[in-house]
Amino acid sequence: MKIEKIKNRSYLFRNSTPWGWDITIQLIMGNRYNYIVDTGLGSTNIDFVKEYIKEDSKPTIVINTHYHWDHIWGNSSVRDCMIISHRRCREMIESNWAKMVEESSRFLQGERALCLPNLVFEDELYFPEDKIRLVYTPGHTIDSISVVDEIEKVIHVGDNIGDSLEELIPSINVDKEVYRKTLLKYKEMDFDTCISGHNVVLDKEVIEKILFML
Repeated sequence: MKIEKIKNRSYLFRNSTPWGWDITIQLIMGNRYNYIVDTGLGSTNIDFVKEYIKEDSKPTIVINTHYHWDHIWGNSSVRDCMIISHRRCREMIESNWAKMVEESSRFLQGERALCLPNLVFEDELYFPEDKIRLVYTPGHTIDSISVVDEIEKVIHVGDNIGDSLEELIPSINVDKEVYRKTLLKYKEMDFDTCISGHNVVLDKEVIEKILFML
């Protein structure tokens, strides 16, 4: 697991998997809360982040950007925390859990158990103490959300950006116009650094590139 400091309070935990792709988990160390964005492939992934903040007494908030197994299998290792997602994400984790376990268990790292988000929202959710904003941004999946750090101008877009520089457009499971509207929403947001679930850290110009490619 590689730990990369993004800005003063933002860290990226990157797991280079044996299957040739990376999994990223973001940690934002706010004044009121610590925020963990996604929980990876199981307990082994999320335990690195828990170890990093074990001496920090602030409560931890966990955020699931969407329902896919590679972003939520570590949830059960942080079940005592507030776990937040879009309403549809919780529903889709529950309805797709058995299928994801059956089809993708070879990718499991550590332990996992079904652990659903315990707080859901529809359009936006804001934490004013830390200026962290959660925004509904459908694209890769219908339940996708993004996490905006308004202080450091960093956004985590989940899998709304493709997995590599060669494939900036992700697989899209909504109408293309819905994804385009999400990209246009990103253009209006105030950020300069873009984190995603699998790609390298990018700047805001990547949004314009994807719009052009569409």
